[in-house]
Amino acid sequence: MKYKIIWIVLPFIVLNACQSSQTDSTSAIDIARSNSVGQSGIVDDASQHNVVQVAVGSKDHTTLVAAVKAGELVDALSNAGPFTVFAPTNDAFNKLPAGTVENLLKPESKETLVDILQYHVSVGVYKTDAFQDGQNIGQVNGNNITINKKGKDFFVNGNAKIIASIPASNGIIHVVDGVLLPPKK
Repeated sequence: MKYKIIWIVLPFIVLNACQSSQTDSTSAIDIARSNSVGQSGIVDDASQHNVVQVAVGSKDHTTLVAAVKAGELVDALSNAGPFTVFAPTNDAFNKLPAGTVENLLKPESKETLVDILQYHVSVGVYKTDAFQDGQNIGQVNGNNITINKKGKDFFVNGNAKIIASIPASNGIIHVVDGVLLPPKK
């Protein structure tokens, strides 16, 4: 009789345990989804980093990262792209007149900041081996930049030197030693 009761009760215990486990894992998935905000909320440590993740991982681009966050462009630049980003270094931002970066990071300057940041981004992948002297490239803000070649080096608009190029999962980053300022409207 004891064994009959065990055989009758055991399936209920197993069924209850499975249902409880299933409910717990569903809750964890729902919580993970609710904490995720746009493309930037996706955690993937196995794949190649996108342009934002590369910049975040660079000690030389903390000012650019702060500007991208202030301009609320993190999700846009985390999307599939492809993008070519001309990424000024911290030293490039330091070349601007005193107070410029601080003023651009203020909420009331967001429109100007976004215009400047979008002037650093092209849709498509433009590698240096395909650049030609005098080449114009359309930028996200609607303006064009000009690529100039001096010896073996490439410059953007004649003054921002491309000092490195880094591939990313959604495009390429050209590290530049100057901030690109769009033409006045």
